Amino acid sequence: MTTVPASIAVLRWAAHRARLHDDDLAVRFRKWPLWLNGEAQPTLKQLEDFARLTHTAIGYFFLPEPPTLALPVPDFRTLRDETLAEPSSELLDTLYLCQQRQDWYRDYARVHGLAPLAFVGSARTQESSEAVAQRMREMLGLSAEERRQLSTWTEALRQLITKAEDAGVMVMASSIVGSNSHRKLDVGEFRGFALADELAPLVFLNGADSKAAQMFTLAHELAHLWLGATGISDTEAGQVPEQHTERWCNQVAAELLMPLQAVRAAYQAGTPVPEEIQRLAREFKVSTLVALRRLFDAGFIDQARLWQHYREEQARLRGLERHGTGGGDFYRTLGARTSKRFARAIVTSTLEGQTLFQDAFRMLGVRKTATFYEAARELGVMA
Repeated sequence: MTTVPASIAVLRWAAHRARLHDDDLAVRFRKWPLWLNGEAQPTLKQLEDFARLTHTAIGYFFLPEPPTLALPVPDFRTLRDETLAEPSSELLDTLYLCQQRQDWYRDYARVHGLAPLAFVGSARTQESSEAVAQRMREMLGLSAEERRQLSTWTEALRQLITKAEDAGVMVMASSIVGSNSHRKLDVGEFRGFALADELAPLVFLNGADSKAAQMFTLAHELAHLWLGATGISDTEAGQVPEQHTERWCNQVAAELLMPLQAVRAAYQAGTPVPEEIQRLAREFKVSTLVALRRLFDAGFIDQARLWQHYREEQARLRGLERHGTGGGDFYRTLGARTSKRFARAIVTSTLEGQTLFQDAFRMLGVRKTATFYEAARELGVMA
């Protein structure tokens, strides 16, 4: 049987990127240990199987050394360790998929004569966070008082997503790559990203994060759109990012969700800080870390108490941590994963014969025609 000279260094690199252990690979590929020490080589079929398993382009295996893969967008993350220096295949594939969706929607918007969105790129970091947050609040039709009437963080997040989409932003939230429930996204790698565009602005939220955390990420990424600044973030409420753009977007997001004036009016003096941030988080439908940071911004606690309670709250949240899954009803989650704005547009375009079914299937993550038509009905495109 004919074998191919796959690069040992690239084989190791691909396995490491896919978080696959040697013992597990040896079960699937019996000669895996021999491939690594050069005593044997894979057949072309085996190499193709390994490439699919590790989500690696097969051409890479004929390079002497692993390729250097860079993010296709600016990176605003504060890297905590070296493992974040190279993006995972899950992050890259999610970015590529969202860029494809954005490219399609931009062409769709041009064909249909949709007007450019004036708010994209309308802000500058030299402006105060209060002024920009107020303009965003007016554009989105947001009301802190209205949000305080909602009973859950899920409802509050859904409301914010709907208002962003109504304003023209495609908001996509998922904990997996496309519709592949075996490829989960890591909150430790990124929380979200924004792809700024006057016709097709897009925000992606890592759905593995908590609903409260996604609220802040969405507000943060919307601030990126107002700046016209495409990029990927791992921002966390309460942190003070090193990069100026991220600090500014954090400040705008905090003011958008918890206006200082409303915080001062709602604050109950004398309540222990842990209890107060829980109460405020419930009232404003934000995370306790956002509430804690706003107590500091309002001057109710000093910096020493801020970081003391921040560390304690982080430890408490880690103990409660739950990761999202790819579960749920497919048709109900399709709009959330792909943006209802995008999904309705591409389904309509396909039914009108303007977009190929295969292209719509790929970007929506569906495989069967029956599934596509059912999705069209769920999205209200077909009766």
